[in-house]
Amino acid sequence: MLLKELKNKVCGAIDERRREIISLGREIQNNPETGFKEFNTSSLVKEKFEEIGLKYEDGLAITGLKAKIGEGNINLGVFGELDALVCPNHPLAVRGVAHACGHFAQIANMIGVGFGLIDSGAMKYLNGSVTLFAVPAEEGIEYGYRRKLVEEGKLGFVQGKQELIRLGELDNVDVAMMCHAEGTVGERRVWPRISTNGSIIKFVKYIGKPAHWTGAPWEGINALNAAILGLQAVNALAETFRDEDSVRVTPMIRRGGESENVVPDDVRVTSYVKAKSIDALVEVNEKVDRAFLGGAYSLGCDIEIEDIPNFMPLTSSDVLSELFIKNCSKFVKVIDEPIHKSWSTDMGDISQIIPAIHPLVGGFAGGVHTEYFKVIDEEMAFIVPAKIMAMTIVDLLFDKLDERVSEERKRKISKDKYLSLMRSLKKVTREQW
Repeated sequence: MLLKELKNKVCGAIDERRREIISLGREIQNNPETGFKEFNTSSLVKEKFEEIGLKYEDGLAITGLKAKIGEGNINLGVFGELDALVCPNHPLAVRGVAHACGHFAQIANMIGVGFGLIDSGAMKYLNGSVTLFAVPAEEGIEYGYRRKLVEEGKLGFVQGKQELIRLGELDNVDVAMMCHAEGTVGERRVWPRISTNGSIIKFVKYIGKPAHWTGAPWEGINALNAAILGLQAVNALAETFRDEDSVRVTPMIRRGGESENVVPDDVRVTSYVKAKSIDALVEVNEKVDRAFLGGAYSLGCDIEIEDIPNFMPLTSSDVLSELFIKNCSKFVKVIDEPIHKSWSTDMGDISQIIPAIHPLVGGFAGGVHTEYFKVIDEEMAFIVPAKIMAMTIVDLLFDKLDERVSEERKRKISKDKYLSLMRSLKKVTREQW
């Protein structure tokens, strides 16, 4: 069978399942669940795997699952994310949780790829296999709950894809791909060459000494003042950040005291530290530590800083991007230029160890992570990305894997080195004065 004919059959098979794919996306959108709690969403994916005759493994990183299509030495991974986020004002919010980032569409895309490859009979013409991954907990939220899971030994990391790497679920995956809602562009456009920031989440405790705030404030140590000085020092760092590092630091006081007549003695601050490269991330994080420590030192306040690696920087595979772009022209306008986003995703972690792409796609409006986020073009949101990814898979496996992909793989870090890096970034710093 000719390559073009095979791609047409795959796309035709996805079209035959169009109504079902869109229905699945809508059902997930209307029943949001946050990370490591996506039990109902996971069950919906299981039903689809069973319907198309796929054996699956579930319970991966608590709620994740995967199913393999075909056999062969080359294994391509297609990913969809299960979780929603806290967005209480969204019109489709359930108990304050809403799919305001488009993950429901990713799961529909991933299932659509499976339908296309299986229903068309394409796999018998392809030299390799495809693994469909439904992954938990991409959103960086509910860290208290996630840290508890880590303390209980149920997780090693706080994000879903990190945990799958740790568990060895990607050991035999050679290439990874998924699509993500751009969020503000309803037109049929695609941005394939995306990079994003890496991220560390910081939990800072300033511990002072309580005293009567009006009667004898000199007897206390004001942890709130120490925290404010630390935050001012963080703000003063801004001019030291290089533009090309795309640095973002986002401190927030989570707890500022208990009573207006007691010197605040227990103040909590959280912050993301984000940067475009691992080296810049480490450098900026050290500066931010010094700023927080300086605030404590100035008031004689005790301090504890806990760092948890949150996401690694995303780098897109040039070869995969080229193949993806080649399959876009029939459906969408391609914005073929490198674009860096200062937000973060755990697809970045995967991109550190294997070639990966994470194109942004139109069809949505309102902006991700907002109450206004919505689908305005269901064909673009649910169907078109599935077709483009499926055709890209056909390109990759029709003959033999492009040698340039293998060369990209050689330049990635090993799983062991990745895990060592993640563990080195996880630390607790304590100082007492």
